[in-house]
Amino acid sequence: MLFVTIYTLSAMAKKQTNDPRCISLGLSIKRARVDRKLSQEKLAEMADIHTSYIGQIERGLRYPSLKVIFKIADALNIKVSDLFRDIDVKKNK
Repeated sequence: MLFVTIYTLSAMAKKQTNDPRCISLGLSIKRARVDRKLSQEKLAEMADIHTSYIGQIERGLRYPSLKVIFKIADALNIKVSDLFRDIDVKKNK
């Protein structure tokens, strides 16, 4: 059981990122959510995704798929392009 826990935690750590574009996307989602006076829980319910996943996306810790981005944009009633409007940072290699 300990192995499963350690493996799961290390696999989760590999999914985290410090990519400034993910951080910008997350901040854009958070800004839109807060502007609409929605909690993370309510947005997650409306987008049919897990609450903790919303928090991880907003903090730039997860790479959401296009499908998830579409679901979030639909729940926020905004265009997908609006979420990317402020992202102009190139990833450092």
